[in-house]
Amino acid sequence: MAEDLRALARAKDRLQGLLSAVLAIGGDLELPVVLQRIVTTAMDLVGARYGALGVLDSSGDHLEQFVTAGLTDQERAALGGIDFPRGRGVLGHLIHHPEPLRVDDIASHPASVGFPPGHPPMRTLLGVAVTVRGAIYGDLYLAERRDGRPFDEDDEAIVRALAGAAGLAIDNARLFGFMRDSAEQFQRLLLPALPDLTPLSAAALYRAAALPGLAPFSAAALYRAAALPAAVGGDRYDALTLPDHTCAAVIGDVAGHDLHAAAAMAQARNMLRALLYQHPAPPGSVLTRLDRTLHALTDLPLTTACLARIEPADPGWTLRWSSAGHLPPLLLAPDGRPRYLHGEPGLPLGVDPDAHRPDHIAPLPDGATVLLFSDGLVEHPGHPIDERLDALAHLASAHAHLLLDDLVHALADHHPSDGHDDMALLAIRTPTAAGDHRPSERIRPDTPGKGLPQPVRHL
Repeated sequence: MAEDLRALARAKDRLQGLLSAVLAIGGDLELPVVLQRIVTTAMDLVGARYGALGVLDSSGDHLEQFVTAGLTDQERAALGGIDFPRGRGVLGHLIHHPEPLRVDDIASHPASVGFPPGHPPMRTLLGVAVTVRGAIYGDLYLAERRDGRPFDEDDEAIVRALAGAAGLAIDNARLFGFMRDSAEQFQRLLLPALPDLTPLSAAALYRAAALPGLAPFSAAALYRAAALPAAVGGDRYDALTLPDHTCAAVIGDVAGHDLHAAAAMAQARNMLRALLYQHPAPPGSVLTRLDRTLHALTDLPLTTACLARIEPADPGWTLRWSSAGHLPPLLLAPDGRPRYLHGEPGLPLGVDPDAHRPDHIAPLPDGATVLLFSDGLVEHPGHPIDERLDALAHLASAHAHLLLDDLVHALADHHPSDGHDDMALLAIRTPTAAGDHRPSERIRPDTPGKGLPQPVRHL
């Protein structure tokens, strides 16, 4: 009776462990995280020293991915340079015969082909197929119980139960990935592609007035979706040359992370383009006119924006900008020194359509870079916004010598925010007096991944 009670207690503990394991693997939506969690959870349930999940390729004949757990750093180092298993030997036996497999001595199994050099010694094995929507997705392998005993029927039963839950978790993660990628693709389709134009000098700007679409500025932009299930939001950027041969640039952020925010962003962008072309005016006046139009025709959510114009001056250039509750532009001098262009921000769009938004003016030297960005690049709940803005300024200064495309990617890769909001970034660089690219904008052969010339995108 005492032994039966102990067995019941062990069974209860295992069932509780299985329930916790199912909840654990079902709590993630990122597929790589789910696969790794399945392996480690199965190891914990049966007390295995090693675990792996082999993912089958589309043909179902061999493995295209092998997720492992339990190897020490020394064991991983000993396997350095050796490719992951493709599904031969005992592993291949489970691929072609997807029934639960328990092996007490791997070396004596008829399908065994041995281990590669440096592989840790393994004697016992438990293998179970993982099925997703009725098709074999892969196989879960466990080796070497920590107590030295072979895997038993109870181990097999609990791992089979876990494999069933694993199939559902994998399916959910794949569906989430598909929806996220589709939503992000939809968001990107709403964003403009910066035109590829030939740079001109300031003097040549007026000589080229009869040639539509030419402007002297280099530009690059980047959008990254939020790390949220919606994966779509209202961040936007745009840049274009106007009939008066000035450059207009805007960055904006519609409140929310859903399709409504993305659609509202597209409406605002199209209206703003029309206003810029039809009503030449200072940026503050254009934002006020946009606010009134949106208020009359749409149900646009609360929106922040910063609209800027770059105009020729003697010498250099003039930047005129106005903000509707948005973060200030960041100016990088030709030598990389950063400076925020602070000014009265004004109210966001959607608050008061009659609110006045002041304009601000700053001189721009040749070779200067203007950065417009959304708050997703800098906001972090654990740090004051001023601290994060300073961090961005230092980061931008350190990478100011890069090509603009490389610059915006560097800022997005090393952003000082918490990464939980979508981010948009637009960089515009004024030409040099000679009309040539700065030397730092040329491809350097010693730059990693930049051995071959690549086109520079211009606005």
